[in-house]
Amino acid sequence: MTTTTLDRVEHACAQLHHNGQAITFTAVAAHTGLGRTTLYRNPDLRAVIEEHRHRSTTSGTLAGLTDQIATLHTALDALATRVRRHEEQLRRLKPQKD
Repeated sequence: MTTTTLDRVEHACAQLHHNGQAITFTAVAAHTGLGRTTLYRNPDLRAVIEEHRHRSTTSGTLAGLTDQIATLHTALDALATRVRRHEEQLRRLKPQKD
């Protein structure tokens, strides 16, 4: 069974939360063996960490829900960008009709 980088980050965040530890980029990097720069620069990984951070620190409050919506919006934007890029790649791969 192959574990993706995203799965590793999700698992690290869940483990940190379960252990009552702060979910930080440094802590997630230590748990996953990934560099902090990788976590910051990859929009999908960053969104997962930020979602877990906000969820663990502000769960149930109005500010927490607002932050969670903003984080989800960021994740959705990152996903939409990837979909557009993949669609463009598919268009280039399709044979042209004369």
